[in-house]
Amino acid sequence: MTARIKTDELTFRKKSFSSVWDDPYSEDIALPDHTAGARTFIFHPYLRNKQENLSWSRTPRARLEEAISLSAALDLDVEKAITIGITTIRPATYLGRGKVAELADYIDANEIELVVADCELSPGQQRNLEKELSCKVIDRTGLILEIFGERAQTREGALQVELAHLSYQKSRLVRSWTHLERQRGGFGFMGGPGETQIEADRRMIDERIGKIRRQLSTVTKTRELHRKSRKKVPFPVIALVGYTNAGKSTLFNRLTSANVMAEDLLFATLDPTMRQLDLPNNKKAIFSDTVGFISDLPTHLVAAFRATLEEVVEADIIIHVRDISHPETEDQRKDVLDVLKSLGVEEGEERTIIELWNKIDLVSAEERETLENRAARTDNVVLLSAVTGEGCDRFLQVISDHLSRDEQVYHFSFRPDQGAEVAQIYQNGEVLFREDGENGTLITARLSGKAIGLLEKQEIVPVGAGA
Repeated sequence: MTARIKTDELTFRKKSFSSVWDDPYSEDIALPDHTAGARTFIFHPYLRNKQENLSWSRTPRARLEEAISLSAALDLDVEKAITIGITTIRPATYLGRGKVAELADYIDANEIELVVADCELSPGQQRNLEKELSCKVIDRTGLILEIFGERAQTREGALQVELAHLSYQKSRLVRSWTHLERQRGGFGFMGGPGETQIEADRRMIDERIGKIRRQLSTVTKTRELHRKSRKKVPFPVIALVGYTNAGKSTLFNRLTSANVMAEDLLFATLDPTMRQLDLPNNKKAIFSDTVGFISDLPTHLVAAFRATLEEVVEADIIIHVRDISHPETEDQRKDVLDVLKSLGVEEGEERTIIELWNKIDLVSAEERETLENRAARTDNVVLLSAVTGEGCDRFLQVISDHLSRDEQVYHFSFRPDQGAEVAQIYQNGEVLFREDGENGTLITARLSGKAIGLLEKQEIVPVGAGA
C-alpha cells in the first residue's frame, strides 16, 4: 500500500467535490487517531429539506459523530467522514449519480478499503454502490452487527449475534451467496435437485436460524431457572440501562469491583453481568449491567437481544445512566425510554426508575450549577462521576432509601435450638434489637416484603410487627 495522501496533495478535491465536501454539518468533524485497521470512508446521508420526517431527532452532524464512534469500536482507520444532503433517496444507489461518481474518485485516490453508509441500504443499493465505488460497502445495521460479533462474550451472546446476522444476511443473498458457498461445508449442506444457488442458501440459512432459536430457547429456560433461584434470595435486582457509552460499565466496576469491559467504545458490554452489591444499612442487592441502547437500532436486533434485556424487565429498580455531558443527552434519554417502553417497562408502583446523571466531571462549573438546580427539583435524580467516584456514596444511599420503603419492623421469638432460624433473620434483613435468655432469643428486625415472604415459607413467622 502506498503512503497516505495528504490533504494539500489533493487540490482537486475542492473543485471536484464541492457538492459533497462543503456540507456544513461535517465541517471540522473530529476523527479518531489512525489505526492499522481498514482504511474507511464514512458518510451520513440526510434529506436536506425534510429532516422533520426522519426517524430520529438528532442533527446530521451528531449522527455522523456516532457513526465515527461505531467505526472506532471496530478499530477501523477512518480517513474521512462527511454528511451528504440529498433531496430524495435514489432506489438504485441511495445517493444521486453525481455524488456517487465524486465519492468513487475520492475512494480510488485515497485507496479506501471500506465504505460505511450510516443509513439502511436495501440489498440492491448496497450491491450497486459496491459496484460503482469498487469497494466493500456496509450500512449501519451491518456495522452494528460487526461490533456485536466482536463484543459478545458468552454462548448466549454469540447465538444472539449469529441469529441477527443470519436474518440480515438472508435479505442479501443476491450479493452474498459466494460467501455462503465457502461456509457450506461447516453447515453440512446438501442441495436438493433443481435448487438455484440462492434457494439453496436461503434454505441453509433457515435451517441454521431454526437451530439457533432452539438453542436460545434452552438458554432462556436456563436463565429463567437462575432467575427463580435468585427470587429465593431476598435481594432486589437493580438493572443498569442507558445509551451506549454512557458509563454503565465504569460505574458497575467501581461499585462491584468487577472486571467488566469499560473502554470508551460503543457497545463495550454485550452480555449482562451480574454481581452482588453492598448497600448502606447492611442491605444487599443484585446489580446487573446490560447492553447499551442506541438510536435507530434495527428491529431484528432488538428482537435478537430480547433475552439479554429480560433482566431489565424483571428488575426491582432500574438505574438509567445518562452521559449528562453529551450534547444530545436529551435525545439519548428519549431513545432509552422508547426501548424500555417497547419492552413493557415503565415506571409505576411496582418499579422505580432512577436517573443517574453521569460524567459531571466533564461539565463546566456553570453547567454543573444548572444541573444541580434541576436535579434538586426532580424526583429520583442523582449526579455522579463514575470515573472519579464523586456522588457514588449518595447514589448507594438513594438506592437503600428506595428499598426501605417496602420494609417493616417485625418481632421474632426463637427457642434455644433455633440457631439456624436466627441466622436467617441476619441474612435476610437488618437486626435492630436482640435479647438472649434462658428460654431463647428475642429479635426485632427490619425486613422487606420479599424477605418476610421467604421467611414465612420456611415457617419462620413473626410474633408481631411495628415499632
